Amino acid sequence: MPLQLTNPLVFLDLETTGTNVVHDRIIEIAMIKLMPNGNRLTFYKRINPEQAIPIESSLIHGIYTEDLKDKPTFKQIGKELIAFLKGADLAGFNLLRFDIPILVESFLRAELEFKVETRKIVDVQKLFHLMEKRTLKAAYQFYCQKELDGAHNAMVDIEATLEVLMEQIKRYENQPVVDSLGNALGIIKNDVATLHHLTNTNMVDFAGRIVYNAQHIPIFNFGKHKGKSVSEVLKLEPSYYKWMIQGDFPLDTKRKLTQIKMGIIA
Repeated sequence: MPLQLTNPLVFLDLETTGTNVVHDRIIEIAMIKLMPNGNRLTFYKRINPEQAIPIESSLIHGIYTEDLKDKPTFKQIGKELIAFLKGADLAGFNLLRFDIPILVESFLRAELEFKVETRKIVDVQKLFHLMEKRTLKAAYQFYCQKELDGAHNAMVDIEATLEVLMEQIKRYENQPVVDSLGNALGIIKNDVATLHHLTNTNMVDFAGRIVYNAQHIPIFNFGKHKGKSVSEVLKLEPSYYKWMIQGDFPLDTKRKLTQIKMGIIA
């Protein structure tokens, strides 16, 4: 069924050097423009970010710094982008939290005017989460085909959680698991060690301030050193350790940070 459109609708997706809206840069942009008359236009460019792409990011999207050395910069294609987006509403997956903020930042940095306020925006991820609830009650209905009576009673909830896990194993055993980027994570097995590996692969501290990268090296997951090796940061900037230890961070985070500093976690 075709979408009912009054304005063109541009589906937008970006690949970037990282996830920090202020410091990271767009390296690939793809757009599909649906017209009210049913026509479809496409736009695709790779972009020189004028900075190195961290290896952690390259391992996710497969684009390396040397791949972009001869590509145009964002400022060089900015007017072309604005022309393609003229009069169009926007759609994408998680674009409200990521794609639009980093696109707007890029236009501002290039001193080009790009207004979002006048456009309608459709975030497909938000619609997905609105309609397919990610609650225990919804999981119980989906996997066990039963209504969860007495939700938020601890014993009721934990009994339901046990049933959901058993049904998940029954349904998915021996099936491969991939992440949202298509990277293979493993195979579902009726084995706690396997399930742990699939659901906790990159955790270092429980607050998520420190995670493992693709090489299983602890990296910061926040702030000015996001994506950088914890050990390297502590060597080059020893005061950062003191700042975190004295700061408003969970005790678990501070403990893990100390263990990394002492070489207990590597």
